[in-house]
Amino acid sequence: MSTFDATTLVYVFQIIIGGLLVGVGVHFVPVGGAPAAMAQATGVGTGTVQLATGSGLTGLISAGLMMSVAPDNMLLIVMSGAVGAMIMINVTMLVGNWSYVYAVGVPPVSGKVDYDPITKDPQPPYIAPGTVGHGVPTVSYVSGTIGGLMGGAGGSLIYYALMNINGISGLSAFFAIGIFVVNAVIASYNIQGTIEGFHDPKFKRLPKAIQSCFVATLIIGIFAVLIHGGV
Repeated sequence: MSTFDATTLVYVFQIIIGGLLVGVGVHFVPVGGAPAAMAQATGVGTGTVQLATGSGLTGLISAGLMMSVAPDNMLLIVMSGAVGAMIMINVTMLVGNWSYVYAVGVPPVSGKVDYDPITKDPQPPYIAPGTVGHGVPTVSYVSGTIGGLMGGAGGSLIYYALMNINGISGLSAFFAIGIFVVNAVIASYNIQGTIEGFHDPKFKRLPKAIQSCFVATLIIGIFAVLIHGGV
């Protein structure tokens, strides 16, 4: 497939949608970075790109397994990738909370809102002095779950599109991971540090990330399709 036709354009469109899902999904994942690792900020104690990439790789493995069983069922493949990434994110947040609650001795609490939007529980009374929250409160956990689903679905859709071009799983996975990371990095720069989830004021920066991810994925998607078609 060396020239663009209607089918090729569909693949490019799928890759763009996948990239946008990744970029948007990253904004939902609660990331606290180094401050969170010291229980001084809400979220998972690691970087945005690292956490997103970890969930994305898990989602690609799930999607790859489903594609070996039902290669023509796009819905099942994308859903498998979404669930795989979601489970990875959920387990990470859950184990992190165990560490905060039972090892550090602090409750999961948000520093961005006075009341948890999900449980309506008050937050300020439980914030330790000198911190801006700690752990992964309910609203952040729900947000992270949504982010994992979106990121996993996006990465799986990219992988599905590339696999349909030449069927080379290794090459398709390599490009899918690359496109995933590019969008995760763009989202990370847009967030600029830490974010608690969809209730965080930084979430309002999302439109800028959508624009940037669209342009980046469009360019990379065209090259990826051309390269795959020429192999």
